[in-house]
Amino acid sequence: MAFRFNFSIDEIEHSEAATPDEVDAQRCTPKRKQESTEKSKQTAGTVADSSPRLGAGEGRDETPPEKKFCFKAAKEHKIPEDLNKVLENKVLETLSGVYEGGLKIWECTFDLIDYFSEAEIHFANKTVLDLGCGAGLLGIVALRGKAEKVHFQDYNSTVIDEITLPNVVANCINEGSRMGSGDHRKTSKPPLKRPKKAECSPDALTKCRFFSGEWSKVSELLLSSNEPFLKYDIILTSETIYNPDYYSALHDTLAQLLDKNGRVYLASKVLYFGVGGGIYLFEKFIEEKNVFRSSIVKTIDKGLQRCIMEIAFKDSS
Repeated sequence: MAFRFNFSIDEIEHSEAATPDEVDAQRCTPKRKQESTEKSKQTAGTVADSSPRLGAGEGRDETPPEKKFCFKAAKEHKIPEDLNKVLENKVLETLSGVYEGGLKIWECTFDLIDYFSEAEIHFANKTVLDLGCGAGLLGIVALRGKAEKVHFQDYNSTVIDEITLPNVVANCINEGSRMGSGDHRKTSKPPLKRPKKAECSPDALTKCRFFSGEWSKVSELLLSSNEPFLKYDIILTSETIYNPDYYSALHDTLAQLLDKNGRVYLASKVLYFGVGGGIYLFEKFIEEKNVFRSSIVKTIDKGLQRCIMEIAFKDSS
């Protein structure tokens, strides 16, 4: 199931219709360049009609444009003291007792959640990072699995504030701590749907931290913080390898933040049409870097073929 909110994500327009590659292209194209491109498109017909055509090599810059990479600053998002405020005007639904929401929850997320049960992945007493978290379902599952700490990261600050935080809070607060029945009568909004039994408690929120920004910047923020930082036992990530341009940044982030005996569980489609990324291309990238060892631990053949990959340091136990 996928749920969407009626807002734009930071500088990304038309986010409801955006695919991963469209989101990526919009978020990493400088705004001035976008505006210039649009103006060029609008005036192209006039220029072509009123100006003589250029001969071969005349007045043209044959140098291919360099790729523009954005490095969005990282920041930490604090959990508000009033948890009821976090849930106001939010769309929340349940899936097997887990609150779910978001602009888009890609199918590989559910593949990875299924794999946790099948492979008996244990989160108890582990430090976990949900990288590129979106709605935060992977981190929420880890939290419900009694992880010691769970950190959530997404490129967009609005996703963290409007989707991830509300989803995590909704899974952690007790039913009785929400608005009382008298408060429901004061508003025309319907009460939020809730699972019959919550497996988290408000205390679980003290285990959580939330970050937005580009991967390398989040790594810098964590590693340079005055607060003690333990590297992650488990890093979870889904649908983050669709664009080969960012394999280096993702690889470096995993290398910097994963504990020497930690594990990465990555869910991906075999191929992302139109962008060129996919599980086998990233597997080859890892082999060439010679830092990690990787193995495809599950393949899903329903619809577009999808895979689960496990990654660990080559010298890990």
